[in-house]
Amino acid sequence: MTNKKTKKYLVIGGAGFIGSNLTNRLIELNHQVTVLDNLSTGKKENLNPKAKFIKADIREQKQINPYFKNVDGVFLLAALPKVQYSIDHPVETNRNNIEGIINVLVAGFKNKVKRIVYSSSCAVYGNNSDLPLKENLKPDPLSPYALQKYAGEEYCRLFSNLHNLETVSLRYFNVYGPGMDDQSAYSPVISIFLKRSKQNKSLPVTGDGTITRDYVHVSDVIQANILAMDSKKTGQGETINIGGGRNRSVNELAKMIGGKIEYITPRIEIHDSLADISLAKKLLGWQPTIKLEQGVKELIGH
Repeated sequence: MTNKKTKKYLVIGGAGFIGSNLTNRLIELNHQVTVLDNLSTGKKENLNPKAKFIKADIREQKQINPYFKNVDGVFLLAALPKVQYSIDHPVETNRNNIEGIINVLVAGFKNKVKRIVYSSSCAVYGNNSDLPLKENLKPDPLSPYALQKYAGEEYCRLFSNLHNLETVSLRYFNVYGPGMDDQSAYSPVISIFLKRSKQNKSLPVTGDGTITRDYVHVSDVIQANILAMDSKKTGQGETINIGGGRNRSVNELAKMIGGKIEYITPRIEIHDSLADISLAKKLLGWQPTIKLEQGVKELIGH
């Protein structure tokens, strides 16, 4: 029997880490999902066979526009999501992370899409020492990627104001979980540590390992996306933190995973990060359910 509440969703970037996990969950909930991805960073093996797949590029307005027709909502996860990569390739990342977002928003309001949920980043805050980080703090982007994500949030807000297109921006902190990339120089620290630990190699810790991050499990991020799509308290361009609400040092993380620590040259990055998640609780009824110890333990077991 078909679920009467079945909806049609477009997941842009659905072959990536978070996007593929979101697609899987939406299909579990009996929704119809179309994945749009150019496979520049996403992987074919991440695609759910029950989802319709369209290979297309958000940098090409005419190419993507037809796929916005008759969808109930759009999840925008497509991006070139690495800080250092954006420093090395500012023009390329700008085309993806700003021009691409504008193309999606234009296609959204032209096709009368009800709501777009946009994936942003805590990188927007920069090296702000006023912890925990609240959404009303002045942004301080330290990289093209961070600036591009902030611009994306502002474009979402503008399109809500100018065109009555409902938008919500979710500012992710450090997302981890099954399906993380561990193949590139820009892979998240948890995936690098897990891979090297399994290979009995040392864990490379930058600087003295005292920098802290707020880690949030991908399944909790997925739940936040679904709640943001449905919440009656949002849709006017709000920006909402999605984090674990607790920060841990890289040294703590390394000890949790286990292995010999090798301290390496520090790089340019923010020192501490911690999300204030009270707005997510208030507007979405969301809070994280998986603690870091539990999430890491499950990943070690795989």
